[in-house]
Amino acid sequence: MTRVPVRRALVSVSDKTGLADLCRSLHQAGVEIVSSGGTAAALADAGVPVVLASSVTGSPEILGGRVKTLHPRIHGGILADHDDPAHREDLQREGIAPFELVVVNLYPFRATAARQGASPAEVVEHIDIGGPAMIRAAAKNHRWVGVVTSPADYEEVAREVAAGGLDGRLRQRLAQRAFFHTSSYDAAIVAWMGQDETLPEHLVLALERAVGLRYGENPHQPGALYRVEGEQGWWGEATFVQGKAMSFNNYADADAAWRMVSAFPDPGAVVVKHTNACGVAVRPDLAAALSAAWECDPLSAFGGVVALNRTLDLPTAQALAEVFVEVVVAPAVNQEAGAVLAGKENLRLLAAPAPVGQGLDLRRIDGGLLAQPRDAVEGSRAGWKVVSSREPTAAEWDDLEFAWTVAAHTKSNAIVVARGRAAVGIGAGDQSRVGASERAVRGAGERAQGAVAASEALLPFRDGLDTLAAAGVTALVEPGGSRRDDEVIAAAEEHGMGLVFTGRRHFLH
Repeated sequence: MTRVPVRRALVSVSDKTGLADLCRSLHQAGVEIVSSGGTAAALADAGVPVVLASSVTGSPEILGGRVKTLHPRIHGGILADHDDPAHREDLQREGIAPFELVVVNLYPFRATAARQGASPAEVVEHIDIGGPAMIRAAAKNHRWVGVVTSPADYEEVAREVAAGGLDGRLRQRLAQRAFFHTSSYDAAIVAWMGQDETLPEHLVLALERAVGLRYGENPHQPGALYRVEGEQGWWGEATFVQGKAMSFNNYADADAAWRMVSAFPDPGAVVVKHTNACGVAVRPDLAAALSAAWECDPLSAFGGVVALNRTLDLPTAQALAEVFVEVVVAPAVNQEAGAVLAGKENLRLLAAPAPVGQGLDLRRIDGGLLAQPRDAVEGSRAGWKVVSSREPTAAEWDDLEFAWTVAAHTKSNAIVVARGRAAVGIGAGDQSRVGASERAVRGAGERAQGAVAASEALLPFRDGLDTLAAAGVTALVEPGGSRRDDEVIAAAEEHGMGLVFTGRRHFLH
């Protein structure tokens, strides 16, 4: 594609990373550099020759710098179509020289808005006006102008300029990035202006591809992982200790496991398959937690994803070395543990920060998005109500709280049977509550004797409770609120079960 030689560049940046090196390269390639304000001062201090924008426009900066590049001599030089005789005539008549390169990035709006104590007036002052205008003008006219908005592109641009100019493919790619730069900037402004609304009238998402995946859920589907511009998920800050690249399903399962295990204050382990836990336990030490979690459903755990909420140590790594799992996520990995697992080349091992768990939960449906605040599981049983005549024992209370947390992170309909702060049976994603109960007790087997259970939503009939009681479950926690609560309470009384209502459900679809 056509290569456009660069003779004149307009440079105005807030982020001055790599600026001096870029402009030295441009100067050495014979490019005239026009700049203004702090950028011009920084270049002058670095010994790079620069022409002040005010000398080009013939007008001083005004309004405290709010207006300095909004001028025909700037935008005419950016927007001119070099093949259009009328444009060339206008440039000649007005004495305007064209720009072939525009290097601009914007005021740090996000950083200012996020800073503790920043006043609304200060945040508003960091809404850039001239910068987006120059970027959009150059991106629109990318047939003739290269536009650079990120220091990450400086080296390639400098190299191409020195080699004779910017080719069309590069200019188009830079233009696309430029339009994303301004659109994500506007998205941040919209979000800030609607920050007091839980569900604002307007929601603008700026998504940047972070990781290209081999494929999606299935080999016939392309897949990628996108980052919300301005946000950083735990996976983006994780250290990839070893293993092959993560897949679409690996990321989905790891996120589910990592969120669940992070909900427990004590040493815990979660084993996930297809975003549902097939084993969860907390214990005084990590290796014991993993062993108890694995015992819940060893068959399903095969090839699963493991999340641990403490540093991966030697005993836990030795246990993991004996089984087949796809991914292990932990806050850190000690040297001995890493050495044990190094021989498992296909095991993906990540050291990750805790999940943030903020922002909106968004799910795509045809032509739109469902939006809600992320669900939060209450950290204590405050507000729970015992509705049976039998009060749960101290041990049952501990298990009920544990099972409730697990159920809240399990796909509806969900029933979790737990004993000794370990899941022993999990019925997840069932179409009926009694079906989930049957699956949970079937998985628990004899371990259901003396165990407790949790249902993430109300029991609409007594049949689910009857199923649990018949298997030996002695206490149950559920939200309550059914029209047949009296029937369910009566069933608990018949079985001598402790029954607790939380008053809050945790559907997860």
